[in-house]
Amino acid sequence: MNNGIAVVLVVEDSPIIRMGAVDLVLSAGYQALEARDADEAIRILESRSDIDLVFTDVQMPGTMDGIKLSHYIRERWPPVKLIVASGATILEESNLPVGSRFFSKPYDDHTIKDAMARLLSGENSSGPPEEPFR
Repeated sequence: MNNGIAVVLVVEDSPIIRMGAVDLVLSAGYQALEARDADEAIRILESRSDIDLVFTDVQMPGTMDGIKLSHYIRERWPPVKLIVASGATILEESNLPVGSRFFSKPYDDHTIKDAMARLLSGENSSGPPEEPFR
């Protein structure tokens, strides 16, 4: 984490929804980055080592949707936490990588903030939470 503040990458092709999600991340006290699609998200992930969580839409233009992106991130950057949202698709969480969370749009801001806090604190993740350094 960057100076103790988690970094969240928002991946959303709709500018209005992306702005709302970035505001949500900032209001939860995290640093926000944004990408228009999976390709841009991957470029950002490749250029930075401080991203803690990716919050992605399912349906996006480009080479992969949010589901493929979440699996790609899990394989390439296993520690990165994942939240996937969709207005059109209802997903079984079993279709997503282990430890991911799925929410239907329109989602409740408090629900997303709670999910981010739980994922970033190590709750609901696969395996035991990491021990803090002493």
